[in-house]
Amino acid sequence: MPLLEIRNLKVEFDTAKGPFQALKGVDYTVEAGEVLAIVGESGSGKSVAMLAVMGLLPDSATITADKMEFEGRDLRSLSAKERRKVIGKDISMIFQEPIASLNPCFTVGYQLSETLKIHTDLNARQRKDRVIELMKAVGLPNPEDRVSAFPHQMSGGQCQRVMIAMAIACSPKLLIADEPTTALDVTIQKQILDLLVKLQQDSGMGLIMITHDMGVVAETADRVIVQYMGRKMEESGVLELFEAPQNAYTKALLSALPENATGDRLPTVADFAQAGGF
Repeated sequence: MPLLEIRNLKVEFDTAKGPFQALKGVDYTVEAGEVLAIVGESGSGKSVAMLAVMGLLPDSATITADKMEFEGRDLRSLSAKERRKVIGKDISMIFQEPIASLNPCFTVGYQLSETLKIHTDLNARQRKDRVIELMKAVGLPNPEDRVSAFPHQMSGGQCQRVMIAMAIACSPKLLIADEPTTALDVTIQKQILDLLVKLQQDSGMGLIMITHDMGVVAETADRVIVQYMGRKMEESGVLELFEAPQNAYTKALLSALPENATGDRLPTVADFAQAGGF
């Protein structure tokens, strides 16, 4: 049985100009211990799909699916109270822009402890010990001092590590990482990716990596889904995708990589669209 199985997921938003369909019937399957990368340009529906799974889309969104199951349990039938028991514990998400995701009014230690208070039976002393243990696990220096730091007192990379610690606090079975290296310098990006892969391998959890960076895909993924304008364009193993892409849009993405440049001008996805490639 797959860890997560979704069939024909559609998401539509009510707007002032009428309904807008962000997802147009996409399937997802994730196995335990697998790294699935979902790639595509901004607006392709990558984040929307996972926010639908998490139940975090606004009331203006209409979500439909033929199947949306986690460990065989129908997520569509869960009440708000039942969903809260699953989300944050068995399914966790690392959001984009960690500084914006963390509450500036509370210390990072408090915010980490709050997750444990909701989903575990640990007492206050045990929660504090667990917070320090988590901060050590994600490579934050001087965790005993950092627990009392506010988000603005930490760098972007450190805040990203706090978000990862929060996401893995309850040992989730599925971790969703939404652009986990956005706005980080190259050195920190490598550290964050290595950390995520190590955590995934050590715990055996399923990992969904949402990204537009094909380099991240090559380094981390077992399987790849390529999306464009709310549709799945291609799905394959990571080696097959890079060696023999089948879809024109996938070929366009790969051709736009700097290492694939063959002339004075780097090709773009728009070039393929204008040529009728997809």
